[in-house]
Amino acid sequence: MATRSKVLIVDDSALMRQLLTQILASDPEIEVVGTASDPYVAREKIKSLNPDVLTLDIEMPRMDGLTFLEKLMRGHPMPVVMISSFTSSGATTTLRALSLGAIDYVSKPKVDITSGTIEQAEEIVAMVKAAAKAGVRRAAVSEKTHAPLMEKTCRFTGTGKVVAIGASTGGTEALKELLTPLPADFPGIVIVQHMPEAFTGQFAARLDSLCRIRVKEAKDGDRVLAGRALLAPGGHHMAVVRRRSEYAVHVYRGEPVNLHLPSVDVLFSSCARTLEKNALGVLLTGMGADGAKGMLEMRQAAAFTIAQDESTSVVFGMPREAILLNAVDRVLPLDQIPNALLERLACRSPKFHPPQN
Repeated sequence: MATRSKVLIVDDSALMRQLLTQILASDPEIEVVGTASDPYVAREKIKSLNPDVLTLDIEMPRMDGLTFLEKLMRGHPMPVVMISSFTSSGATTTLRALSLGAIDYVSKPKVDITSGTIEQAEEIVAMVKAAAKAGVRRAAVSEKTHAPLMEKTCRFTGTGKVVAIGASTGGTEALKELLTPLPADFPGIVIVQHMPEAFTGQFAARLDSLCRIRVKEAKDGDRVLAGRALLAPGGHHMAVVRRRSEYAVHVYRGEPVNLHLPSVDVLFSSCARTLEKNALGVLLTGMGADGAKGMLEMRQAAAFTIAQDESTSVVFGMPREAILLNAVDRVLPLDQIPNALLERLACRSPKFHPPQN
């Protein structure tokens, strides 16, 4: 029998500890080795129980979850899934947790905690199981990291090129690492990151503060322009369309595709139809298979496609599915993707060299 993933539940609510224990213990691949009511208790139980995954609340007595997460990821990095009462006002807190190294997050129900949490059981189990297999990195030093400087801006020989990027679990930090090296005149970018509606505006603003390209939450009709990245808003699909002699995005409400709204497949399929060989597709870390079929359509339409490799992916699900479909031209570590895009677009500037750890 395969070894079960050991999980420690950290939450100040006795009800939530009971519900999460019940949900996770029902899966034969998971063993709940203990619970903790605050970070101090959790710290001792991590030492004695050596769990594979931690579920962590934000608001707790004696030490809040973010402070504990930062200490944990600096001293004893391990997969952490945040399970807390996330709201639109708490989007910054959630993004901070992801930047500190949390694998993913689940929002506690706002009303009827018991039935609402039970309804989320499948999502919670899948996320914890993915976290158990995930790559773990130490916490980022600062949110104020600025884009590495290149000696001069690029001069792109092609026109009308568009880069489409899809990401899910682990994608918030992967997108930061991919976008920050890009020069200010880089061709237009369109992005789908699986994320709730309340979060995408603040996530776009965070990226915009770190990058030399402009990053904004997309609105229906926004033009795809050089030097700008458009992020699909949560709760909406985004497709690339042609408007006379230029490209724009169509942002709309719709039914989930592959359980996601927005869906990477929707974006990539539109790029295959509208852009054909003028598109470049990048599929980053993420759980599931969203984006794989759309990337195959892109490659069949003569677009150039890249998948993030397993060693640098937090969760290798989405890139792996695209590779299995033969939808990928190149499989690369995350830090090599910016250069690959620059080379494909015939950039004449010096290459970006990622900082050494």
